[in-house]
Order: sequence, then structure tokens, then C-alpha cells
Amino acid sequence: MAKILVINPGSTSTKIAVFDDEKMVFDETIRHNVEELHRFNKIPQQKEYRYQVIEEILAKHDLNYSDFDAYACRGGIIKPLKSGTYDINERMVDDLINMESAAMHASCLSGLIGNDLAKKYHKPAYVVDPVVVDEYQDIARISGIPSKPRVATWHALNQKAIARIAAQDLNKDYEQARFIIAHMGGGISVAAHQNGLAIDCNNAILGEGPMSPERCGSIAVSQIGELAYLANYNQQDIDDLCSKKGGMVAYLGINDMRDCEQLIKEGNQEAKLIFEAMAYQVAKEIGSMACVLSGQVDAIILTGGIAYSQDFTNLITKYTKFIAPVLKYPGEDEVSALAIGVLRVLNKEIEPKIY
Repeated sequence: MAKILVINPGSTSTKIAVFDDEKMVFDETIRHNVEELHRFNKIPQQKEYRYQVIEEILAKHDLNYSDFDAYACRGGIIKPLKSGTYDINERMVDDLINMESAAMHASCLSGLIGNDLAKKYHKPAYVVDPVVVDEYQDIARISGIPSKPRVATWHALNQKAIARIAAQDLNKDYEQARFIIAHMGGGISVAAHQNGLAIDCNNAILGEGPMSPERCGSIAVSQIGELAYLANYNQQDIDDLCSKKGGMVAYLGINDMRDCEQLIKEGNQEAKLIFEAMAYQVAKEIGSMACVLSGQVDAIILTGGIAYSQDFTNLITKYTKFIAPVLKYPGEDEVSALAIGVLRVLNKEIEPKIY
């Protein structure tokens, strides 16, 4: 039996889980004081702090880092790669620390911590389906500006895991299925899956596609330029607006759909409009992905935390049910997806890929 430690850091939290083969022993989410994190100038500098926090949680369960057969890590913003389970090597570590990206994210810490653990305890550490999984068909890369091609930055880990679960439920092979999957959380990614590959998707981290609780969604380029010029926005201001301060939070000052639904119950008409507009925009993105698949779609799949909202998913279903059946898999199971990706390597079902 393989014992696996899953490490999944977020911007203000760290989620860990312990698995014996496919069975989760426990999972725990540690919420971090934002002011505590602000003492670090750059995200990679949080590594030792997060390392110690995880160590304390393990100690509560009479475990330590040396007890595990492998470490499963979320990964971060690195160079585009194909879907799979990757050995953490020095090239990846260098990119996790040094990649110039507006979307530098705390998920990079998992690979850095995993690399340290692998070296110290002589156990393997892997990254599974990071957000930069790129399976675009060539035509999908064309943006209209040659120096700025479209790039894939999306919820690859959960989408791939849910795609396989849905395929199994439909008695299909994922490698032969045609799905449109919308992962809906703080960011929203909508991807066209064809024969085991996500051949097109909106860039969910940098605000392309539908607006989300925190991201602005697609907006006319000239309007962004106007903000930069008239409001004296710098690059960081624009990046924050696209990925952290846009969408629902810009309109309502909240980023939790449950709070939005409560406002609607209290009669807030602006909240109702923003709620419905977000569902409308997700539906439009699903429609565009239906064109990518030439209208041949086995199922539309709604997943992520927002998929728990019956009212929201009903709105999307109303707009899109003419395309294909709409299936709901609310929430996300990223920790299980990480563990299974590593277990398949440990069981020699697949070979780990090299970054």
C-alpha cells in the first residue's frame, strides 16, 4: 500500500491530504492570516513558512514527512506542457521560482516543497496536470496579435478528473468522448474536450472568457487601454483587475456566490443582474466551444464550487440544453486527482513525464 502526501497551496490557504492508495485518510485546510503572508515580498519566499505549517499538521496525526512513499504536488505557472504526471526536476524548480508571469500563484510552492522533500527523504515528488496544460489545436493559438498568441491557463486538474468520471458514468472512454466542461470557482474555465484532449479553452487566470467572482472576463481591448491611460493604471493594476478585482467583486464587493444569492433573497436587484449576467456569459462560452466541436457534443459538464448553486446551473442549462445534455458534478476533487495521478506512476500503470 502506497502512502501519499498531497500538497495543494492556495493564495491564503494550504490544503493537504494523506492517502493510502486511493483511500483518503484525512484532509485538512489551513487558513493563513493575510497580514502574515504580506511579510513575504514574493510567493516563493513563503516556502519555509508553508513547510513548517504542513509539518505541524502532520505531527497532530502522528506523521512526519519521512512516512510517505511519494509527494503529490499541485504545480504552478511553468512552461506549457501536455497533460500527465511529471517528475519535479531542477528545470521545473527554476521555472517555478523565476517564470515572469502576471499570474504567479501560490500553487508554485507545492513543487518547491515537494522538491525539497524528495531530496531530503529520497522519495519521489510529482506534479500532476498543472494549470498550464496545453493541448490546443494550432488554430486556437491565433489571437490577432502575432507577439501575443492565446495560451492555455485553466483548471486542468479538476477538468481532466471530472471528464474521466463523467465518461465512466456515460459508459464511454474519455479518449473517445466530446465534452464541454465549465469549471466555475473564483475563476471560470470552459474547455472543449475532444478524444482525450482539451483542444480549446479560455485563459481563466488572466480574465479571458466569462466574468467570474474575481475576474473581469473578456472586455474590449481599447477599454483596458483607456483605463491604463486615463486612470494611470500600471501593469500590476491591470493584472489585478483582470485576475483578482474584476467580475462580481468589482460590482458588489463580494466574491462568494452564496453571499450574492443572499443579497438576491433580500431583494437586491443589482446582485440579481450580476448573478444572471455571469450565468449568461458562461453559457455564451459554452456555445462557442460547441462550435469548436462542430456541434457534436456528448455532454456539457458543470463543475467547481459554483456548480452547487441550483439557480446558477439552472440558468446555464436553460441557455445550453439544446446543445447537449447538461450534467452537474459540483465541487472539485483536486486532492484525489493529485493522489491518483501519482498512484498510477507508483503502480507502474504510466511512466512519469520529464519536464
